[in-house]
Formats: sequence, C-alpha cells, structure tokens
Amino acid sequence: MLRASLRQVSAALKEGRVAPTELCQRCLALIKSTKFLNAYITIAEETALKQAEESEERYKRGQPLGILDGIPIAVKDNFNTAGIETTCASNMLKGYISPYNATVVQKLLDQGAVLLGKTNLDEFAMGSGSTDGVFGPVRNPWSYSKQYKEKCVPKPHPEDEESNWVITGGSSGGSAAAVASFTCFAALGSDTGGSTRNPAAHCGVVGLKPTYGLISRHGLIPLVNSMDVPGILTRCVDDAAVLLGSLAGHDPKDSTTIQDDFKPFELPNLTDVSKLSIGIPKEYHAPGLSSEILALWSKAADLFKNAGAKVVEVSLPHTPYSIVCYHVLCTAEVASNMARFDGLEYGHRSDMKDSTESLYAATRREGFNDVVRGRILSGNYFLLKQNYEKYFVKAQKVRRLIANDFVKVFRSGVDILLTPTTLRDAAPYTEFIQEDNRTRSAQDDILTQAANMAGLPAISVPTALSERGLPVGLQFIGRSFQEKQLLTVAKWFEKQVQFPLIQLEEIKRHDSDVFQHQKSASFS
Repeated sequence: MLRASLRQVSAALKEGRVAPTELCQRCLALIKSTKFLNAYITIAEETALKQAEESEERYKRGQPLGILDGIPIAVKDNFNTAGIETTCASNMLKGYISPYNATVVQKLLDQGAVLLGKTNLDEFAMGSGSTDGVFGPVRNPWSYSKQYKEKCVPKPHPEDEESNWVITGGSSGGSAAAVASFTCFAALGSDTGGSTRNPAAHCGVVGLKPTYGLISRHGLIPLVNSMDVPGILTRCVDDAAVLLGSLAGHDPKDSTTIQDDFKPFELPNLTDVSKLSIGIPKEYHAPGLSSEILALWSKAADLFKNAGAKVVEVSLPHTPYSIVCYHVLCTAEVASNMARFDGLEYGHRSDMKDSTESLYAATRREGFNDVVRGRILSGNYFLLKQNYEKYFVKAQKVRRLIANDFVKVFRSGVDILLTPTTLRDAAPYTEFIQEDNRTRSAQDDILTQAANMAGLPAISVPTALSERGLPVGLQFIGRSFQEKQLLTVAKWFEKQVQFPLIQLEEIKRHDSDVFQHQKSASFS
C-alpha cells in the first residue's frame, strides 16, 4: 500500500481496504525504521494520529473532505506550522513554534491530509545538498537500494562502506527522501533556484516548481521573496497535479498570488504529440554536464521526435550570466530577510548583555552558520550605496533579459523546453563536502535557477538510472500559468520512460542503534 500513488491510496481509503489510522501508523513505523536517512527533523506522531482518527470518522460517515483526506504528507521545515516546531534547520529557530499555519499547510489540513512531520533541509534553505543544517545531512534512500549496491565498487575495508552513501540534493532533500523512501505520499518543499527539482532528480521522484504567484508563499519563511515558490514532491506526475489543484489560487495574505480563481484539473492521457513543439536550449549544454546525462537528454529528444513532435534547437543567450546574476539578487534579498532574526522578537537570543549592538551581533553569530552569515555579508556588500547601481540594479536588468529570452522562445511557437535537471547523478557525501557551499550551489543550480528568475513553471521527471544505479531526472519548463500543458507532457514522458521503482529490500544494519531494518513487506 505504501508504494501506491496518491490516487490509488485515496481509492483504497474510500473503499475501506485500508483505514486512515492504519495507513498513518504504517508510515510512522517506516519513518522510525528509516531514521538513519535523517529525512525528518520533527515527527508529529501524536498530532498525525489524531488527524488520522478524525479522517477515519469522516470516512465512516461517508463524508470525506476530498481526495487528500487521510493521506499522510510531510512538510519542509521552513513552512510555519501551528503547534509544531519550525526550525529551518538552524540554531536561530530551535524551539520556535509558530502561532499560525502557512497557507499551503492550512489548505492541506482543511482537505483532511495527515501531517506526519517536518523534513530536513540546508539551514534556511541555503544549499544544494541538504548537508548544511544543524541536524546533520540527509542521506539519499537510493544509497541503500539494491540497484546502487549492485553497481557499487566494494571498499577494501568494511568500515569504509559507510562513505558510500550519496546526497539527496537540496535544499528540500528531506522532503525528497521522505517521498522516495515511502514514508509519505507527497511532501512540500520550497524552490528558489531549484531546491525542489534538484533533490527530486537525485532521489528519483517528481519535483514541481509552479509559476511564481500561483501558490501562496504566506507562512513560508522567506529566502528570496521574488523567486521563492512552494514546491511539490510526489512519486508520479498525476499526484503532483492533485496537490497543485489543492494548493493553487489567490490568497489575500499574499499580494503576489494571482487574482483569478484556479480550477483544479485532471491530466488527460496524451496519445498524440504531433502538435507539440519541444525546444532544446543549446546553452543548457553547460560546462560539467556529464556525458551520461547528455546522452539521456538526446535520447529523450529523440523519443519526442520519433513520436511525431517537432523538436527544435533554441537559444537562451543570457543563460550564461544567470548564475552570477542569481548570486547577487539572492544574497541581497537574504541580507534583507535575515535582518528580522535579531534576538528580540522570536528565536534564539544570546546571553550577551553589554549593549543592544553586542546582543544583536552575538545572537546572529551563535544562531546562523557560516553559510548564512556569508550570504548576509555578500548581500549587504552589493546593497552598499556605492555598489547598488553597479551590482544590484545591473543584476535586475540582466534578470529581465533572461526572462525575455524565454518569452521570445515561447512566442516563436515552442510549447515546452526540455533540459537536464542536474549536471550529474548524486555525489557521494564525502566528495560533495570537499567544496564550499557557494561553489556547490553555483554548480548545482545552473540548470534550474533561470526558471525561478523568469517565474516560469518547471518539473523534474525521473528518467533513468545512471551507470552507478542512481536516479537521473530531466526537466521540462513551460509557459507562465500553463501548468496543465506542462504536466500533461510530463505525464506522457513519464509513461514512456517507465522509471524503475526503488528496491530497498537490501538495506543493511550498519549500526544497531541507528540503522534499523524493516522487512520489505513494509514497502508493499
């Protein structure tokens, strides 16, 4: 049952083949047995069971609230949740309990979803590996899959096997790992420069970044207000469409959301792609793109071409400047957003009492890690009076040019852009941490962040396994507010590639206290 799609398990709940409480208990048991993945920061067991009991009563009365009623979900720990700790994986917010729910969380709860817990991330969502939070790195479930272990070169010493595990990507790595390991049926992430699509690609799940303004950001602790979007992580494209239909629409608490009503849709089964025009942006053949992913990208283009679609090479000429532009704008907004954490209103407060200034300084030194402090420093530098025009204003102008590139391509008749999501498959943790956060983020965001700069919808679809037995995803980028077309094409592609299901039966007990193994029956 835990392997089922969201629609399948919803049907099972309606038919009485499984009860919401039983489903919730099975998910909670699996969360505990896969604790070594470190996917969750907080497990809201008591709250989840209470919500499941309420759902069960509604089903008994024949009055479920909808397709999400009784469905276990998880939420990235940078969304506010009333009564449940929200930490952003930072010492600055350890112990902080919000008095309200983020709009997206409230919408899920209003439709009967069962909130299992809050998932791990890079501190304040600043990173691309889910390795820089105070609760430790998230481990990719595929590190313990049969597919990866069969391809893995054995280490000369058994103790070295521990270094074989690979990262999830980030910053929504906890949510991606939670979905990939069957502990929940869907999860919320956030996406500022690829933070939902990147881990989705590395963990073999679907990661959707909607059009900017389609889903409310109210209650999402901001990183970059002009680019942040709540992201959706599921095991199939259809499930992503279900969640999008539940979350999208105007929110009076977020002035950047669309004013029009959003009508949920069911995805049609596309059979004829001959009227589609698929664009292949030549600039996405970026430095560092592995030959393996390049070959997969070409194969996917051929798949569309052979099915009758028009496949054309297109140019997005300002793409090479996007990562530098993104760095300036991102750090500038980070510097502004992080100013609220001063030790006075909420969050960590230092014991330093010499002066108000020393309290501020000590609080932020103790509360933020080096990555966050570094971005604050960079952002304030770019915002200095003598640098504002030279960096920030110029970056805004380049951002407009990047957005215009997409407008021109879509006006030329292209319907969807097809690109890689990541440069390579997931890196081993020991290799990943050799480089600093800024270098890693610049490399890992290069294929994803332009969609955030332009505010366009994009989705990563798991496509194949690499030579190392790890997932590889490809990205589809659509026109603004054309999620239905984007998801329909993604669903067609998903059906063609038939991505294999993760085989977690071979998880071994590395440490009796930390690594626990639950029989494969738990995944069936």
